[in-house]
Amino acid sequence: MTNLILGLLIAASCCTLWQLMATAFINNSWEINKQATAKGILESSRWTLVSVLYEELIFRGALLYIAIKKLGAVKACILSAVCFGIYHWFSYNVFGNPLMMVITFIMTAIVGLSWAFAFAKTGSLYLPIGLHLGWNLFSIVVFSNGNFGQAILVKANENQLQGLLSWFVFLFQVLAPPLITFWYLKWLSDKQAVLLDKEQQSQTTILQ
Repeated sequence: MTNLILGLLIAASCCTLWQLMATAFINNSWEINKQATAKGILESSRWTLVSVLYEELIFRGALLYIAIKKLGAVKACILSAVCFGIYHWFSYNVFGNPLMMVITFIMTAIVGLSWAFAFAKTGSLYLPIGLHLGWNLFSIVVFSNGNFGQAILVKANENQLQGLLSWFVFLFQVLAPPLITFWYLKWLSDKQAVLLDKEQQSQTTILQ
């Protein structure tokens, strides 16, 4: 359960920072959507939760679990990430548009790889669900990026990032969440190794 909460916090923080960066460098800002309704927010939240659980149970809970048994963790995680990227060609309705297919694959496969390793390293769906739900919930329900249109916050105007700043913010969106996830997994692994070493030393002392 700790990993679920931590995943939510990591993803929500990254998503919030990404969206703030998208408006901070230009004459734009976020404001409360006065047209938003409680019913609409609840419906988009429900849809987000259901879609996240569906994807996690399929890609991490079932397919990845089986693939790890057959191929080993590393190959299975890579395969899972590739399948996750290809799946989003269809869920994002970009199949047939080569440029958007490449961009979509890169974005979703990289984050899918980090979520796959989150499952493989922890042996649980708590962390990948937390990461996935935190990102989608804030992106769709808070910052109005999704099929449900405007939600809690909306941009004050139509100004968009251009040039190098646009690429910088895009790369942050793509790389920041996976890198933080991989860092956390390494920290978790190091912590477990230290605890195991202390336990072995304690057992050795008792035997002596």
